[in-house]
This record gives sequence, structure tokens and C-alpha cells, in this order.
Amino acid sequence: MPRGRYSLHDPHDHTPFAHEHFHCAPGPSGWRYVSQLTTPQGDHQGSVDLTLDDLGRPLRLELHAGSWQVRGAALDGVTWVRTDPTGAHAIEGTAPAHAFTGTSPAFLVATARLLRLTSSAAAGATRVRLVCFTHPVLAPRTVDQSWALVDRETHATDNGPLTVDEYQVTALDTGEVHAVHVAGDVVLSAPGIELEDLESPPSLFA
Repeated sequence: MPRGRYSLHDPHDHTPFAHEHFHCAPGPSGWRYVSQLTTPQGDHQGSVDLTLDDLGRPLRLELHAGSWQVRGAALDGVTWVRTDPTGAHAIEGTAPAHAFTGTSPAFLVATARLLRLTSSAAAGATRVRLVCFTHPVLAPRTVDQSWALVDRETHATDNGPLTVDEYQVTALDTGEVHAVHVAGDVVLSAPGIELEDLESPPSLFA
């Protein structure tokens, strides 16, 4: 069961905004990721709880950020309920999207798991539509991305071989392209994400 800490920062000006303390593991239903977020000063900032099925679809998502809360799942596309800071109102949303995304590294692992891309050049890029919950108020917006697996390398480690996948991710609304490196169920590097500590090796998906 991988357990560790990511640091999250603004990908443009590199301003740090959170540490994400996480653990994750494959399970009977697919894969689960749980994390607690703290500010750079150590104050509690929120949490992430994401469960995927064997196909990489979101069975259950629960996000907390400040007083905001989102619960969601894959249902007729994706469906979610977002609760305002007062708790007096809950707004339900649906979208014809494949899954969710946001600032947490969990969503990059989830999208990679959902797409299951091959490194074949003939496969090209795969387009995916996601509902993104923006930091820090969890406002939903629909985004379109394309993902391509551009490299796969295996490295020898003390715990056996470690396979690292490099994805090229393109935001289709802006054309911005960035690289994401994933090993099993751990993000090694991505814009705005730095893996600072990892207590055990990544889990491998079947």
C-alpha cells in the first residue's frame, strides 16, 4: 500500500498551496485513494476519497475543501452533488463525461487507469472529457483533454523493476501540452505536483 506525501503548487508561478498526505491500494472493487490536505503552514485544508472500479470508472468520489463538499460517481456520464459553505443548499450536477479531475494527483492515476493506453505510435492520442473541480471552492467545469502514452521505461530498484509511463496530456481548449509521469498508482511528476515522500513502492495494476 503506497503511502506518502505530495506537494502541490501553482504550475505557472510555483506558489505552494498544499501538502497532500495520501495512501492508496488496489482492492476488491478496483482501487481506492484517500488523502488529507494541509496548508504549507500545517493547517487542515481538505480531503480526497476516490474509489475506482476495475475499469477505472469512479464508483465514489468525496472531496472536501474548506466548507465545500462534493460527492460524485459515474452515473449516466458523471453525477455529483456540491454543498455550499452554509450547508443550506445542495446543487446536483450531471455531465456526459468519462470521469472527474482536479488538483489531486489521484485524478491523474485515475485517468491513466481509465484510458489504459498503449505505447504504440499507431494508437495516437485518446480524447477524454472530464469534470474538473477547481481549487479551492470545488466549482465544477467540463474540460476536454487528449492523452498519449509517449514512453515506457523500466528501472531496476531494490524492490524489483519499476515501470514508469510518460504521458503527453493536451488541454484541447487552450492547446497547452504537459508531461505526466506515473509509476503504478503513484504520480512521480506532473505540472503543479511534486512527490516529496514515498514510504513503500507503488502498487501495480493487473
